[in-house]
Amino acid sequence: MSFLPTMVMRMLLVLQLLILGIGNGVIIIESTDKITRLPGQPSVEFQHYSGYVTITDDQDEINQKALFYYFVEAEIDPLTKPLVLWLNGGPGCSSLGVGAFSENGPFRPTGNRLVTNQYSWNKEANMLYLETPAGVGFSYSTNLSFYQTANDHITGHYVPQLAELMLQYNKDRLFNLKGIALGNPVLEFTTDFNSRAEFFWSHGLISDSTYNVFTSACNYSRYVGEYYRGFVSPMCSKVMSLVSRETSRFVDKYDVTLDVCLPSIFSQSKFLTPHQDGETIDVCVEDETLKYLNRQNVQKAMHARLVGVNSWTVCSKILDYELLDLEQPTIHILGDLIKAGIPVLIYSGDQDSVIPLTGSRTLVKRLADELKLNTTVPYRVWFVGMQVGGWTEVHGDVLSFATIRGASHEAPFSQPERSLVLFKSFLEGKPLPEVF
Repeated sequence: MSFLPTMVMRMLLVLQLLILGIGNGVIIIESTDKITRLPGQPSVEFQHYSGYVTITDDQDEINQKALFYYFVEAEIDPLTKPLVLWLNGGPGCSSLGVGAFSENGPFRPTGNRLVTNQYSWNKEANMLYLETPAGVGFSYSTNLSFYQTANDHITGHYVPQLAELMLQYNKDRLFNLKGIALGNPVLEFTTDFNSRAEFFWSHGLISDSTYNVFTSACNYSRYVGEYYRGFVSPMCSKVMSLVSRETSRFVDKYDVTLDVCLPSIFSQSKFLTPHQDGETIDVCVEDETLKYLNRQNVQKAMHARLVGVNSWTVCSKILDYELLDLEQPTIHILGDLIKAGIPVLIYSGDQDSVIPLTGSRTLVKRLADELKLNTTVPYRVWFVGMQVGGWTEVHGDVLSFATIRGASHEAPFSQPERSLVLFKSFLEGKPLPEVF
């Protein structure tokens, strides 16, 4: 029996409330949720909305819970385009601030204005970003004791669980689930976490001797397990001190090739890293987003409010997570989804050392073998324009693995064009481009 936390049940309820207004893939939302114009926003042709969905009695002011959403219509023909729910992991990080404003939404903040993201995913779909659970971003609970019992996971946990629930509770055919895609997910604690050592070593971040102790004396899954239990053994403490010293805090573990965003006290200028044929990546976009979403005129324009907190934060600082639940695997849930005919895509930014591609690739291949799926697309490169966009392998036309070359843990942030090509291919059920 799969592990289905209460938070996932609440998310299903929210989706039911939102999707009740869907017609041909587009959410019909109250006109009061329509965003007239965000401060500093460039002119656009599509409509966007934001507001709250309460998942408790509106009259119960003591125990009210409300989740904040941001919905962006597809740029062209929204009535014919699919609806995509985007959820960030963390745990407890904002789908609005990270997903919409840093990764694949229509705008990115810079200074006092927004700039257009030419590779926004609403070019291909209607995008729904949900801040969940209550206590994340602008979502809230008026009962503060809820925050001490919240149960949250990173994306590799609650997305498969949510998809499983959508199938189980679909008696009225409310949901027409077409597939799920997971980026750099934790699917199996030991395999995913222990792949970090090899990634560090193969990318020159740690020495041979440190690699040896990191794979023998104390591997990463053991360290994380001890840390979550409140006691780190002397051996693991020593090993992690070695690893931390050699990898350096000046290397972004979510993308080991990108520069870090240095505090503004060192420089008043932005840190832009050259990337992908002259394009620049603002490595301080998270700081920009934090400033933007904490502006009162922005919150007013988005119909957002702060309840129980003084400011909007990228990742929640008030929730108390049951982090040991991370050790429970979800890879078997993907197997159940595949058996039900739901396509599954696992993709990895190949410069992410937090959840490296090698662990995900191993787990996908293992699952394909267990399900006795034939390899329909042998491991090969795929292209964007005249450059390699990454590598891919497909099993049985329902289970796909892909890497995004040069991408971070948040792949659309650092490789937006390549991520959009991957997203488009997945939505259309077509193979990734084999030639240029």
